[in-house]
Amino acid sequence: MKEIIVKKISCELPEAENVAGIMDSANVEFNSISVVNWSEYPYSPDVKFRVAHTGGAILINYRVIEASVRAVAQGDQGRVWEDACCEFFVRKEDEGEYYNFECNCVGTLLLNFGIKGNRHGASTDILAKVKRWSSLGCENFEERVGECSWELSLVIPAEALFEHDIKDFGGMVLRANFYKCGDLLQTPHFLSWNPINLPNPNFHCPEFFGKLVFE
Repeated sequence: MKEIIVKKISCELPEAENVAGIMDSANVEFNSISVVNWSEYPYSPDVKFRVAHTGGAILINYRVIEASVRAVAQGDQGRVWEDACCEFFVRKEDEGEYYNFECNCVGTLLLNFGIKGNRHGASTDILAKVKRWSSLGCENFEERVGECSWELSLVIPAEALFEHDIKDFGGMVLRANFYKCGDLLQTPHFLSWNPINLPNPNFHCPEFFGKLVFE
């Protein structure tokens, strides 16, 4: 099982467009989303992420280089996994239910909680609390073929873990995985940070989450 020590950064709740600069200043290191779990989907774009926290919020910065991008999902809670999409799944260490933060390359977000087959979505108010920024802007577009580099940052306040009453992430240990997918891109792919030992593509598998240890 992979593990990340999640650095605490002392700052007010930042805007998403400032996350990368804040992490640069704090020397937060990147990790790779590079595990090809299923041989029938061998394509592996260059994907890395870094994660930190402010006490009251989790900060995530993704950087991607891939052969095409797409952003078609119509609004939050749409089918973002069919677009160029980065994902963060997380749960408390002693629980089976988990949150999935799935965000496409223009910041459209899907957020649910529960177990596989029995999940419910976040409210509009909760979704609005998750700040997002993408280097590709926020407007939808059809697939653009050709190598593309893009960056995505999220600010996930504790309230976004809406079935829990978390006041401060400091000192917590959470289980999580980070993913990159694009089900309807010209070259579908299903990459993970922590390996998944299942026969078919499936990210909804909390038993294969890695560990996040919050300073």
